[in-house]
Amino acid sequence: MAIVTPFKSDESVDFGALGKLIDFIIGNGAEYIVTLGTTGETPTLDKQEKLDIINFTYDQINERVPVVVGIGGNNTKEVIADVKSYPLDKAVAVLSACPYYNKPSQEGLFQHYKAIAKASPRPIILYNVPGRTGRNMEASTTLRLANEVANIAGIKEAGNNISLCIQILKERPAAFLVVSGDDDLVLPELACGLDGVISVAANCFPKEFSDMVRAGLNHDFATAKKLNDPLLEVYNLLFTENNPAGVKAFLTELGFIKNILRLPITPLSEPIYQKVKAYLNK
Repeated sequence: MAIVTPFKSDESVDFGALGKLIDFIIGNGAEYIVTLGTTGETPTLDKQEKLDIINFTYDQINERVPVVVGIGGNNTKEVIADVKSYPLDKAVAVLSACPYYNKPSQEGLFQHYKAIAKASPRPIILYNVPGRTGRNMEASTTLRLANEVANIAGIKEAGNNISLCIQILKERPAAFLVVSGDDDLVLPELACGLDGVISVAANCFPKEFSDMVRAGLNHDFATAKKLNDPLLEVYNLLFTENNPAGVKAFLTELGFIKNILRLPITPLSEPIYQKVKAYLNK
């Protein structure tokens, strides 16, 4: 799952809250943690903060579960410099989002990831999230990377497009992982053959969500549906306005963090926040 970055009232990183959240998530069944994903508000973190968060996360987890480190951007040379210089010795992989804003061609996406994979000391997990980047990575590009580029381990597919996932699953190499990045589509995507998920909802409902995913992976879809149905409203509230504004509202009400975000992200509006409270109260 992709963990948030808690902040103190002065917007500095709240490492105490981060440690408690890590323990809560692992203790309730999450099988790996992604640090410095975009759910962690990485566009607003400076480099030293990112390094401190990585090292703190390693120490707090203490090898209880694998750690994936998020390193992405729309400047290929800068991403390469980061994968070469960041402390990745204790990471199992690097999650790297497609370049945003500059909207490269499919060839540009291929060459971007090829260059990063060549430079990285750890396997790369591609991350397709066109709703945020402005460019969809087509199944043919993903499969080309999977088949032609060494050191690419899989993809987090968050295109809100089950058909795209099916195309990748049909032709992927045997060792190429395909995981979901859309919490609300995880259950049907597991039925199609996806290998798992990098979740936002698992920050605040790690046991319920992890149990649902494991049931789906075991093809017990009756149990998975029973576990997923109560979470449907959660998925809507998490993303109604912005991620991670939604998940931070839940975590605030659960007592783990302060409801502090860095601009340009702002906390949930009061009407939506009240719906979060009402959901938890019931």
